[in-house]
Amino acid sequence: MPKYFGTDGIRGVPWKFPFTAEFLTKLGFCSASKLSKGSSLDVFVGSDSRKSGDRIKKYIFSGLNAAGMKPFDLGVVNTPMVSYACIKKNAAFGIMISASHNPPEFNGVKFFNSSGEKISEKEEVQIERMLDSNLKVPKAKPNCVKYDFSIEYASFVISTFPNPELFNGLKLVLDCSNGGAYKVAPRIFEKLGIKTKLIGVSPDGNNINVGCGALDTRKMVRAVKNGDFFGGISLDGDADRCILADEEGHILDGDDIVASLSNIFSDSKRASAVLTVMSNYGLFKYLESKKVKTYQVSVGDRNVTDAMKKYKVLVGGENSGHIVLLKFLPTGDGILSSLWTIYGIINNGQKLSKLKNIWNRYPQKLLSLKISEKKSLEKIPGFLEAIKESEKRIKGRVLVRYSGTEPLLRILVEGESEKSVHKEAEYLAEYYKKASQWR
Repeated sequence: MPKYFGTDGIRGVPWKFPFTAEFLTKLGFCSASKLSKGSSLDVFVGSDSRKSGDRIKKYIFSGLNAAGMKPFDLGVVNTPMVSYACIKKNAAFGIMISASHNPPEFNGVKFFNSSGEKISEKEEVQIERMLDSNLKVPKAKPNCVKYDFSIEYASFVISTFPNPELFNGLKLVLDCSNGGAYKVAPRIFEKLGIKTKLIGVSPDGNNINVGCGALDTRKMVRAVKNGDFFGGISLDGDADRCILADEEGHILDGDDIVASLSNIFSDSKRASAVLTVMSNYGLFKYLESKKVKTYQVSVGDRNVTDAMKKYKVLVGGENSGHIVLLKFLPTGDGILSSLWTIYGIINNGQKLSKLKNIWNRYPQKLLSLKISEKKSLEKIPGFLEAIKESEKRIKGRVLVRYSGTEPLLRILVEGESEKSVHKEAEYLAEYYKKASQWR
């Protein structure tokens, strides 16, 4: 298992270990040694709008240059743009400096291979072994080539729609979370002829994901309710995920989006979708009724993509709004998935509120408990038995896991009764605190 890498790259607080100058420089060098397998020396590097991003880039660039690579700085961008740049420009690999939906004080480093996919766990372990060696990185200046890839990426997104003119005149609210998509997303919407009310397009280095974006949709929902809009879109900090609102301001999450997109991108021969363990049980039931085969994987878009490739599935995603449309990109893209959801709706002459009625959602309660240590759940006295007893009482399921990107324990309880679901979630949280000597 990786030591530094979580479910989506390496994350931490600059400038505490591992986000130190020495580690980041070494990370750039080691990634080049393990990921550059072809003739290309080009590495495309982007970042979201966090204040620490430029400084982290410089250390990464130094390591890449020391390894003989040629870094291209894409500037402040969304994560899927880095993925697409790797594919389009036949790069050796790509790097995104972002902590995604996390608060501004965090940052992270994500890696993409030459095919625009998140690197494998095996490659992560190889990089980590080299990082933990006594290797001395040769000194090199943080040279790079500035490269604006936004026009090419915008053209790509627009080109995926058979009839992009359907968007012309549509009124939408767009919240860019003061993050990586604050420039390119409005540009795409403008080119499509969408009349857009913008939120979260004034990043200052410290306000990414603060009171806006996919994790705080209140501003977006309020704007939708106060205007005559078809709906709203909230992206997260690096715009690899999205949350929607219908014309009445009701939230549509990743499960709603998958329910809609599975109808668009499935055919009678291989109707299928990849979901994670966090997806609502009601969604599984709905897709089963539509004869859509479902595959269930652990949380993380890499897990989703790997299963999609294995089983030849075109749609997959997480309820967090991280949706993969493998026909276009092998990673989550909030702009692409939100626009395709809306495209499918308007193409059928419907409203977004239609999505709230096509399937029945089971009551869920998700608790996130801040922890100082990730103790093995099996070693916490009686905790696994308590989970089984809770599942019997609610006639549903309980999922307990540690976050791969934050110091959190997540407890998801799902069943027929909302009251019992809330009660059992609180019970399990208290049980964990006492049995694990939580502090």
